[in-house]
Amino acid sequence: MARRPTIADLAAQAGVSVATVDRVLNGRHRVREETARRVYEAAGAIGYHAAALIHQRITADLPRMELGFLLQKETQPFYQAFAHAVEDAVAARNDIRGRAHVEFARGQAPNDMAEALSALGARTQAIGAVCLDHHVVTRAVEALKNEGKPVFSLLSDFAQGVRESYLGINNMKVGRTAAWMIARTARRPGKVAIFVGGHRWHGHELRETGFRSYFREYAPQFEVLDTLVNLDTRQLTYEATLNLIDRYPDIAGFYVAGGGMEGAIKALREEIEEGRFPDTGGPAVVVNELTPDSTTALQDQVVTAVIATPLRELAAALVELMINTVRSGPAEAPGQLFLPLGLHVPESL
Repeated sequence: MARRPTIADLAAQAGVSVATVDRVLNGRHRVREETARRVYEAAGAIGYHAAALIHQRITADLPRMELGFLLQKETQPFYQAFAHAVEDAVAARNDIRGRAHVEFARGQAPNDMAEALSALGARTQAIGAVCLDHHVVTRAVEALKNEGKPVFSLLSDFAQGVRESYLGINNMKVGRTAAWMIARTARRPGKVAIFVGGHRWHGHELRETGFRSYFREYAPQFEVLDTLVNLDTRQLTYEATLNLIDRYPDIAGFYVAGGGMEGAIKALREEIEEGRFPDTGGPAVVVNELTPDSTTALQDQVVTAVIATPLRELAAALVELMINTVRSGPAEAPGQLFLPLGLHVPESL
């Protein structure tokens, strides 16, 4: 059986005296915050049994903050990763006693999202949310703002002029990047398509605009087809991808601008296995977010590229803005923070 770490072990690991550790544990005399935190980190490193007590001692005087996060599609790996990122970002703060309240929208109806925002606002001080851009959602955001509870739009902007700030990647550039990649990697010019989740996702609209504008400006030899709406679902995307390939066997490429890429990947794999693209090698395909499905599809060269959101950086920046707004009040004018997008190709993994 392994020996249980002692106070002397903890003091040696932290580089302080046993008396200092005793003061941290028992709170008899104040210890500098930097020293107390070093003792806490050392306790975690060696598995000291009272690490939780030390954490309680050093955070007792910090302000309590309840931060809310409304995300979409709980079962999707991307949103699971996003949830973990915001929880870790809150836990990493050493200037507050923070708690992350993470909720997932029940559906994509505006009323459902508005109700979820209001319910989350009842028990939090600030909210970061992924929502549709719809007047019902805007009214909910405005009501929360009037209560002194700022709302930050994430990934896809909404409630412009009412929300506190937008955080995410520049969706216009995302669309142009996808178009650039397809134009450069397609076997030959031809028809290209784009899937969006719906016309109320502001980010998808911007991605479509960027996608089309790039082809108009730099690759007019390609024909952009009418936009396909997949409601961010894998089944609709699967069926629409099969239909797209049936209608246009020589399609040059397509971009899934929102969710549902798993359906497109499944359809492409089936078509490849059936020998559908013996001469062309298949269309150039771009999807969003690095997940187990898209990673494997990249490695197998089923898709050409993945455009990704830097979730850890986004979560850290979001929590910083939320805390500052709770402390100091809203900004004079709503703003936006663009993070650099990630671009992954088969050889970069």
